[in-house]
Amino acid sequence: MKPPCRTIVAIGAVFALQTFAAAAQDPVQSVQAAATPLLALYRSAPAVIRTLFARNVSNEFFPLVRGTTFFYEGTKDGAPTRDEVHVTNQTIRILNINCTVVRDRAFEDNVLVEDTFDYYAQDISGNVWYFGEDTKELDEKGRVVSTQGTWRAGVNGAAPGLIMEAHPLVGDRYYQELAAGVAEDQANVRSLTSSTCVPFDCFHDVLRTRETSRFEPGVVEQKYYASGIGFIRADILAGGNEHTALVRITHE
Repeated sequence: MKPPCRTIVAIGAVFALQTFAAAAQDPVQSVQAAATPLLALYRSAPAVIRTLFARNVSNEFFPLVRGTTFFYEGTKDGAPTRDEVHVTNQTIRILNINCTVVRDRAFEDNVLVEDTFDYYAQDISGNVWYFGEDTKELDEKGRVVSTQGTWRAGVNGAAPGLIMEAHPLVGDRYYQELAAGVAEDQANVRSLTSSTCVPFDCFHDVLRTRETSRFEPGVVEQKYYASGIGFIRADILAGGNEHTALVRITHE
């Protein structure tokens, strides 16, 4: 007896997610090749894709509790900076998946220079996927001067990137953004046992990654993620002079 069509599609869905994750870990794979399985599944079985994602983002190193705001402070080329990252109560449907909307506002010298909405969703295995962003760069008068870097999964061949693995291992590599010619950031897991102190607190057994982008080949950024908190610190190791660290968290 042949298995039900829905069962075949569901098995194909799981296989597609696994294939996509494996391809994303190999940086020699093209962005479009890594994007293919998930987009193909959405086009053929959008209702099934929806069942593969959870309602909330609860990953240990990337939890997104609605109403939470993270405050970061640092410097960029000697100028003071701060970021306010707010997990909104809103969702947006992308590829038939309800994604959590996170607003990230970046300030330099107390002037808002970038206002971005990021879209995330967690699959049922615990991996967190990045479904796109709408970003605006602003001048000192608050006027939009650029939307460069804006992308959305399902548009112009872009697909979700992997922002945080369910079970990261040292040496893992993956695309965080999969929008060819627009956003192609990659991450490499360097440690699961790092320690660091930021103004908010001191942390141990921290996940440490290094991130690069094809569009900024000389820039290397190191990031730290703490269990139960998420992103806590970033430093530009090469190609710039920038540092940011968590100083405060609030809950609505």
